Amino acid sequence: MIDTLQILFNGLVSGLLVALPALALALTFSVLRFANFAIGAMLTAGAYAIYAFNAGLGWPLLPSALAGIVLGGGVAMLVDRLVYRPLRERSPVTLLVASMGVAFVLENLVRFIAGNAPVGYAVDPARPLRFAGLRVNHEQLLIVGIGIASLALVWIVFRFTALGRAMRAVADNAPLAAARGIVANRVIGATWFIAGALATTAGMLIGLDSTLDPQMGWNYVIQVFAAAILGGISHPMAAVAGALVLGVSAELSTLVIAPHYRPLVAFAVLTVLLLIRPWGIFGTARLAK
Repeated sequence: MIDTLQILFNGLVSGLLVALPALALALTFSVLRFANFAIGAMLTAGAYAIYAFNAGLGWPLLPSALAGIVLGGGVAMLVDRLVYRPLRERSPVTLLVASMGVAFVLENLVRFIAGNAPVGYAVDPARPLRFAGLRVNHEQLLIVGIGIASLALVWIVFRFTALGRAMRAVADNAPLAAARGIVANRVIGATWFIAGALATTAGMLIGLDSTLDPQMGWNYVIQVFAAAILGGISHPMAAVAGALVLGVSAELSTLVIAPHYRPLVAFAVLTVLLLIRPWGIFGTARLAK
């Protein structure tokens, strides 16, 4: 019983690591209608920005994280202004290819500045804690606490603020939203800032869970896309459910198969569910005329 609870907890942690960038991906898709392939590179760049403040300047982790999150959001807005906005009237495929170029530039910029060697944040080591037989380390507590708080904050913004209402309006019908006085570029800029902040937060949590390296974001891209599609990519908060389903399913599979097959199980769950509901868990089926 304890082993099963431990696996479920580990699955929750794994799911939360994917949930933040999956939500960022779904947010930009719902507003801009293109799949941002650079989400992994945004995650990497944000994680290294926090590392620069933390290990480079000697700041404690909390102020480093706050500064890095603001910087990550700002970089996302800058990339949108320089790359995506001039191509906004083009096809989603054009924007997807452009995001691949952004990913290439960001990852290689990180590699050029920080090198290829894995690094870690300057934090004090701590012994794991025990709760009712569960083994929980401090990094996992941070992942759960910060992950849930970040998701709750985005949900509150999305559901109960003027910005959230504007984002939903632009996502549903951009021309009608413009006719009602909503400035699309402001909404899109805010969406990119939130997406960059979420990706940066995820990068920090992944770095705390393991190490930082220039390929860390690439290792999560497929999982992020799978989680967003599984939940229903046109419904941003549904990406969180998709990430948790994948994380828990992958961890539970270790009860019967070798741990290195976990990614295979996650994609098997995705395949089976999309055969039944190709629009995702919380997505809406499109009516064909």
